[in-house]
Amino acid sequence: MNQQVPLYFVLIFLACFSTTLFGQIDSTNLPLLIIDTFGREIVDEPKIDADLKIIYAEPHYNHPGDTGNIYDGKIGIEIRGRYSASLPQKPYGIETRNALGENLNVPLFHMPNENDWILLANYNDKTFMRNSLTFELFRKMGHYAPQTQFCEVVVNTFYQGIYVFTEKIKRDKGRVDIAKLNPDEISGDDLTGGYIIKVDYYDDSNSWTSSYKPGRHPDKNVHFVYEYPAADELAPEQKQYIRDFMHEFETLLYAAKYSHQRISKFIDIPSFIDYFILNELARNVDAYKKSSFFYKDKDSDGGLLHMGPVWDFDWAWKNINECFFGAQDGSGWAYKVHDCDVWPVPPGWMNRLLRDPVYAQKLSNRYFSLRESYLSEDHIFNYIDSMAQVLDAAQIRHFDRWRILGINVGAPETDAQPNTYAGEIDKFKNWITSRLRWLDANMPSIVVTDVEESNQHKTIQLFPNPAMTHITLHAAQAIRQVEIFSLNGKSLHARKGLDGNSIEMDIATIQGGVFLIKVIFSDGTSRTEKLVKME
Repeated sequence: MNQQVPLYFVLIFLACFSTTLFGQIDSTNLPLLIIDTFGREIVDEPKIDADLKIIYAEPHYNHPGDTGNIYDGKIGIEIRGRYSASLPQKPYGIETRNALGENLNVPLFHMPNENDWILLANYNDKTFMRNSLTFELFRKMGHYAPQTQFCEVVVNTFYQGIYVFTEKIKRDKGRVDIAKLNPDEISGDDLTGGYIIKVDYYDDSNSWTSSYKPGRHPDKNVHFVYEYPAADELAPEQKQYIRDFMHEFETLLYAAKYSHQRISKFIDIPSFIDYFILNELARNVDAYKKSSFFYKDKDSDGGLLHMGPVWDFDWAWKNINECFFGAQDGSGWAYKVHDCDVWPVPPGWMNRLLRDPVYAQKLSNRYFSLRESYLSEDHIFNYIDSMAQVLDAAQIRHFDRWRILGINVGAPETDAQPNTYAGEIDKFKNWITSRLRWLDANMPSIVVTDVEESNQHKTIQLFPNPAMTHITLHAAQAIRQVEIFSLNGKSLHARKGLDGNSIEMDIATIQGGVFLIKVIFSDGTSRTEKLVKME
């Protein structure tokens, strides 16, 4: 005689089975990626065949048993990264494929059609945001950076936590939009682009050695890696062309008779400046020695060397016990990492560029302009707070899977480890505040307009700077007028009708921040400097 199993026993069984099958997750507000390798181990090359189901019924909750409405099909998958691959939560490289195993371009999460994707792990980033924030800021600054989407991942029924789904850096119309370089394009304008190179881990088969040593280290060599096309896909003429181009650029850069005008015919100055600003803001130890990308299009499409896209920030935005990056007061220049014994060896480009007064002027002007917009604390913290709210439920599951809150894991940090996710967010924001204050006070102090560039021989002494209540200005010739402006050009305080070489000003009523102070001399010429007002 058949006996009917009570319904509540069925429900209990299904609940237990679901918990076993999908670990700690039964629903999420984030996209949910279910990966099935059919029992095969995921390795670091080659990619193995697998199935991927992506569930994202925005704005509803997503469940492991739901239909894959974003993607439901074949992929190739491998472990990627170097240091990050050694950590318990593994990063993955994914290639979307059709039933025949061929590349399949798809528009995932409203990103442009492509087939190469990355799942960035967050074992070394307890905020989950170090990469996504950086990419967001670089895009806001006007450059391509990989688009991102937070998600939760299950691999072979085991919950793996929060990941950042993102685009792989590569040449493509929707990514690094440069010309496709075919093996038979070995002359004329066709030969001049496009190329992607990088400073990164290398071997003799995929790189070449720079002709120039990194600053004060004559015993070390800088290597440039062929990224696109890959080294084994480049014709000999193409390898020689990009090597010659880089050699000519570095020869001009390090020349005794340096010329800003000549350098600007080889490199895209705005991209170099923005790359510097963002990596210095993050005090990124890897900024110049690893995952440091450059690209060059055909001469007919500009032909300049661009710096970027930005990549790899899990060791950034924090105080780490490496070189001088452990300082807890926000101090230190990341570009000086070449003074440490690091590998790969970074080039000494920034040291030379920062000695160029025109470059320094452009850098300072750009930085303080960005401080009024995308690099303001309000803008950055709005992003952090909004993402923290989105991640609030998922972070509980993540840290239940990876019990690392309060523990110093991954990049060795020099300061205390918060025991809560909210504490990690507060620590992140406090770090950014300290870093911005240090940068505000230490960016190149020359801030001039194009009109004033001809008057740079007229110097002024401004002290103290930073200041709290009073400042003194001293100049070689008589001062007629002094005016203080906000970075967006609003006049805040002025003294006119002056006639003296030394002027004192009361600034106690001005709120703390960074300002421009313009001095007009008796002959009508002017000079502008940066002023940091402390609270």
